[in-house]
Amino acid sequence: MRKILTLLMICYVSSYAIAQDQTVKGLKSDSERSIAKDPADTTQKVWKKGGQYGLNIGQGSLSNWAAGGDDFSLSVNSVLNLFAFYKKGKHSWDNTLDFNLAYVNTTTLGSRKNDDRIDILSKYGYALGPKWNASMLFNFRSQLFDGYTYTETTRTFASTLLSPAYVLFSPGFDYKPNENLSIFISPITVRWTIVMDDTLANRGEYGVEPGKHSRNEIGAFASVNYFKDFNKILTYKGRLDLFSNYKGKAKNVDLYFTNALNVKLNKILSLTYSLDMIYDDDVRLFGPTKTGARMQLKSMLGAGLLVKF
Repeated sequence: MRKILTLLMICYVSSYAIAQDQTVKGLKSDSERSIAKDPADTTQKVWKKGGQYGLNIGQGSLSNWAAGGDDFSLSVNSVLNLFAFYKKGKHSWDNTLDFNLAYVNTTTLGSRKNDDRIDILSKYGYALGPKWNASMLFNFRSQLFDGYTYTETTRTFASTLLSPAYVLFSPGFDYKPNENLSIFISPITVRWTIVMDDTLANRGEYGVEPGKHSRNEIGAFASVNYFKDFNKILTYKGRLDLFSNYKGKAKNVDLYFTNALNVKLNKILSLTYSLDMIYDDDVRLFGPTKTGARMQLKSMLGAGLLVKF
């Protein structure tokens, strides 16, 4: 009898252990199983946000240098680009903010600003088809700090916050053949040139009448925006704005063209080249008599920190 009870006890313990082992294996299998998305859940992300910040610094020094030069030089260039894109159904809203600021300091010339720009672009669109939108575009451009023009012996106050500033409202049509390219066209656009500083306004700078603080124009407008990550190393961003004033010389088209090329060296370092071109027929500060309009060019090349977020 005792042998029979012992045998039954062994069988019970064995069966319990086997059951426990199967339970553990089942729990492990359940924990490793991937969770499948519910096919009925079609929620899409409507906002896409991000940006990048770049900082380039250069420094040089000379001591007892026979060939000549400045004893000390320092250049600092910073660029901030932010974006927020919204898309839901037939509605889209594209927003970008670009802020550039750069200074150069040398022993003989002192500190001088060589870049200062704040540029806000906002564009609402309603889809008319797969590639066409009816859109409304808003653009604001200005700067933050005082700017000067220089001769060998003097400097002249030339610009500051909201002097000038450019504000543009433009209803039109936006063609987007792909996610990298946007071509906006408008037959009727209103643009204001603002000069809030009294000194500059009294001089009649930037096309405003002497003593007045603003000037409005009506004309045709086109804006081409292109952004492309060619690979993990090379990135290009460009924008071309064209404006023809119906109330002035329509054939003298104002141009605003920005280009930025980034070559990534490693996770945080990059090589950056930028080229800006501006032609404004109302800005007549150039030539022998300082009364002519000219193509304005600015290029910068630097290596430094680049952080994307």
